Amino acid sequence: MKKIIEGTGVALVTPFTADNRVDTEALVRLVDYVSTEGVEFLVALGTTSEAPTLTAEEKALVRETIIKANKKQLPLVVGIGGNNTQSVIDEIKRTDLSAFDAILSVVPYYNKPSQAGMYEHFAAIARSTELPIILYNVPGRVGVTMQAETTLRLARDFKNIVAIKEASGNMVLNMQLLRDKPEGFSVLSGDDMTALLTTYLGGKGVISVIAMAYPREFSEMIRLALKGEVAKANALHYCLMNATTLAFKEGNPAGVKAFLAERGICAPYVRLPLVAASAALTDEIKATL
Repeated sequence: MKKIIEGTGVALVTPFTADNRVDTEALVRLVDYVSTEGVEFLVALGTTSEAPTLTAEEKALVRETIIKANKKQLPLVVGIGGNNTQSVIDEIKRTDLSAFDAILSVVPYYNKPSQAGMYEHFAAIARSTELPIILYNVPGRVGVTMQAETTLRLARDFKNIVAIKEASGNMVLNMQLLRDKPEGFSVLSGDDMTALLTTYLGGKGVISVIAMAYPREFSEMIRLALKGEVAKANALHYCLMNATTLAFKEGNPAGVKAFLAERGICAPYVRLPLVAASAALTDEIKATL
């Protein structure tokens, strides 16, 4: 990787205006906010960005806005994934990725591939680019789980497969990865509630949602965990538990956008088929803040 992907990264939302356009001013505010408050890297066009609802032109606008707004020169990761292997490869080849340090690519959804299919999908992507690749296992969204054996085989077979965002919340799977991973391969939590425990067990950090709302506290928690300062890290974790639950109560990113709206960063608008957080959840979030 051109820069080290470690610590707390945030899966940036895509802010929208009342007339459903990408709100670039709000996106700049968000990048500035989380950067100033101490996160270590930024993730563009991940799940939390509502990427499936963005046009190719809007994705380019989001990438360009984040690159320009990244005044602290934090490492940048870009999401490029899907359930058509050749389309993913084509998107990687036609996209200017010179400003990005790694690609985040999700396990194919809807098709429900076998473990052999998952391996061949990521093998084809790895062969198509020299950029570092972070695998993304999120069974709750894609309908299948990439097992530890498949991830580890990919990590051993391809030098540019450098990490996994493990968002299953399955600590047994996480422990298998952490125990057996090859040297130089990183496990990043993709589940905010189990991020601290994963870091204690040998993980290198997290790609987080709630860290957008609490960037200072969450990133400090992970830094403390990486240094082995358990009591201080635990205290922050327990303080953040309620907010983390609320952020996902009505789905992501509706919850975290409600947090960000209360902080004055962006409006709470999302695109269909998602809907904004309910009045009841918004009241809970206000009380938590």
